[in-house]
Amino acid sequence: MSQFRKDIFTGRWVIVAETEAVRPGDFRFKKFTRGTTFCPFCETHEASTPPEIFAVRPGGSPANGPGWKVRVVPNSHLRLKIEGDLGRRPEGFHDVMNGIGADEVIIETPRHDRSLHELEVNEVEDVIRTWIARIIDLERDKRIRCVLIFKNHGEEAGAHTITHSISQLMALPVTPRVIKAKLMAARDYYALKERCLYCDVLHQELAERKRVVAENDDFVSLAPFASRSPFEIGVFPKFHSSAFSWISSVQVKNLAQVLRDVLQKLDKILGGPPYNLALQDRPFLRPREGYWKTIEEDFHWHLEVLPQVIELTGFERASWFFYNPVPPELAARCLSG
Repeated sequence: MSQFRKDIFTGRWVIVAETEAVRPGDFRFKKFTRGTTFCPFCETHEASTPPEIFAVRPGGSPANGPGWKVRVVPNSHLRLKIEGDLGRRPEGFHDVMNGIGADEVIIETPRHDRSLHELEVNEVEDVIRTWIARIIDLERDKRIRCVLIFKNHGEEAGAHTITHSISQLMALPVTPRVIKAKLMAARDYYALKERCLYCDVLHQELAERKRVVAENDDFVSLAPFASRSPFEIGVFPKFHSSAFSWISSVQVKNLAQVLRDVLQKLDKILGGPPYNLALQDRPFLRPREGYWKTIEEDFHWHLEVLPQVIELTGFERASWFFYNPVPPELAARCLSG
């Protein structure tokens, strides 16, 4: 019999099938294929993008030319603009503000023939350090409340025309609802027990080891208890930290190792599925009336990796309940084996 499982981090319910018969080869999806037409993100094509915002240039090469390892540029089709005022205002019963924020593309490698999981560990470190650098820079802008970093790999994950390895950044003047739900659950748990919800869950998961996929000294990847879809993976720091940008250089290296390991497992065992990757980080601390003061103690940043191997149906879209035909315990055994 299937189970209803409640996600303790969000309050979301998931229906999880009870089966041992599912195999990775049972899923059909459009495997990622790399385009061969002109790509504006390749090295020597820098003039085809807007001027760079940030770059990792070990040799000190000039901006907007070759010689970089990671490069950040504005999205050529901006959804939000950094210039201007928020202009918060009512419109009848509704709230409106101007489309202020940041919309950036992080080009993870100058090479068109490499995806994130195919990079060397030190190259993945450069990508993570770039994410951190952009978060720290945008935190100085008092209009910005939250930064989202995400990656769409493959057409069915949203990368319809882009096959170069990129991630993206959106800086927002509001906190997204899914992040707010996690913040509130963590706050309420801390108010009750004076402990971090995530730390308690990780303590149990590491003791039971039923859903562990990979780990090292600082990080662990898990198939979450209430996984929304087959082979979903969460990557968590074993140490308590509310802010992604606070990790040390050693921790960056260990995160790069475990993240690459997870993505390589998905590629090898599932056959290269499309996936979405997202950083779940706390918003910037902008103290105001009613703002709770335990956020640094109660929230715990993490990464989510969501392979797109089944399609959402009318049931999921109507109810926002998810049906997962692969129990996370089975998914973890498949990926860690």
